[in-house]
Amino acid sequence: MSEALRILIVDDEELARLRLRTLVGDCAEPPAQVVGEAANAVQAADFLAAHPVDLVLLDVHMPGLDGMQFAARLREQAGTQGSAPAIVFVTAHAEHALQAFELEAVDYLTKPVKRERLQAALQRVAQRLQRNGERAEGAAGGEVLVVSDRGRVMRVPVAEVLYLKAELKYVTLRTANHSYVLDDSLAELESRLGERFLRVHRNALVARAAVRALERRAMEGVGDDEGGEGWAVRVAPVDEWLAVSRRQLAAVREALVAAGR
Repeated sequence: MSEALRILIVDDEELARLRLRTLVGDCAEPPAQVVGEAANAVQAADFLAAHPVDLVLLDVHMPGLDGMQFAARLREQAGTQGSAPAIVFVTAHAEHALQAFELEAVDYLTKPVKRERLQAALQRVAQRLQRNGERAEGAAGGEVLVVSDRGRVMRVPVAEVLYLKAELKYVTLRTANHSYVLDDSLAELESRLGERFLRVHRNALVARAAVRALERRAMEGVGDDEGGEGWAVRVAPVDEWLAVSRRQLAAVREALVAAGR
């Protein structure tokens, strides 16, 4: 990307904000610029409401709304408004890393932050923004998702996508013949793809045209206990089953009825 990343630093410690600002200035690639600072979530929300930002460098422990809660709120906004800045957590506490990635953070840096680690995180954010721009261009000419496969950049027509499933820090895109890995959040993909895809679980979207059956099954990841029995949906033509959460069960049933299945 040619334009500098626009960064908001959110940390209740002034010295921590100063150190991050200095580290950002020391990162040569990608180009990045700190456009604002905030000492808490309220100040951060006010700044984001008035200024465009690509990335939030976010502390976890802050007075009032903490970093995890604020990131969850930004994720909800992404689902309703269609966009939200990327999140990179910067904290002295390593125990929140798993929760951070469940909130679809791009990275999780522990203090004291090294320049090399921050630069790697900035590069990941820049790459994501570039791919999103390519997808927008592709959508104007025929709706595609841009994926990387063994070093090649490929355009997969949205019409060929059967489902998208979040696994660890990545999303698996499944077509009838191949599986690809995306470095995108499921919330971003759900917003972009719209009503043609159905949320069946917090970690999965399925193309409505690919939904074939809803049954109770014994399989890993289904039910209250691992390996227990619960609801699952069959995806055609690959004949794979994906778990359906209780929250999404009614929506899946309605989709099957509307499709006459």
